[in-house]
Amino acid sequence: MSEKESRGAILWKLFKATFGLSACTFGGGFVIVSLMKKKFVEELGWLEEEEMLDITAIAQSSPGPIPINASVILGYRMAGLAGTAAAILGTILPPMFIISMIAVFYAQFRENQLIATALQVMRAGVAAVIFDVVWNLAKNVCKTKRVLYIALMIVSFMAAAVLDISAMLIILVCLVIGVMDAVTPVLRKQEKKGRISE
Repeated sequence: MSEKESRGAILWKLFKATFGLSACTFGGGFVIVSLMKKKFVEELGWLEEEEMLDITAIAQSSPGPIPINASVILGYRMAGLAGTAAAILGTILPPMFIISMIAVFYAQFRENQLIATALQVMRAGVAAVIFDVVWNLAKNVCKTKRVLYIALMIVSFMAAAVLDISAMLIILVCLVIGVMDAVTPVLRKQEKKGRISE
C-alpha cells in the first residue's frame, strides 16, 4: 500500500469513526469522550490511554464544544490538517442534520408523549456513561500516587458540587497549580547548578 493510500485510509477511518460516534452519542461532550477512548484506544489502538486522557483534559479546558475540541486534536495527531478536517466533518454532520430535523418538526416533537418518555429514559443511560468517564479519570489520577493531584481532584469536586464555584475558575486555579508544580523542579535544578558553579 502506498503512503498516499495509507493516508487516505486513515482519513476515511477517522471520518467514519467520528461520524459513527457523533451519530450515536446522546448527552454531550463527556459521553463522547468515553466512547472515543473505547474506539481510538481499545479498538483501533491509535492512542495510548495516557494520551487520550491528555486530549480529554485539553478538550474540556478549552473554549468550545468538547467533541469538536477533541476531534481537532485527534485528527491532527493522526493525519495533520487533513485529519483535523476529516474528524471535524465527521463530528459535526450528524448533530447538524438531527438538530435541523428537530427544528423543522419542533412543535410535533415537543407535544409527542412517546418522544418525551424516550428522552427521559435516555437520561439514565447518559448518567451511566458520564459516571464511567468520571470513574476512569479518577482511577488514572489515583494511579499517579501524587498527593497533590488526588487532593486537587477531591477539592475541585467539593468546590463544584458543594460550594457551587464556577467550573472555569476551578480549571484556571488547577492550571496555575499544575504549571507551578511542573516549573518548581526545573527552578530547583537551576538553583542547584548555580550553587555548584559558585
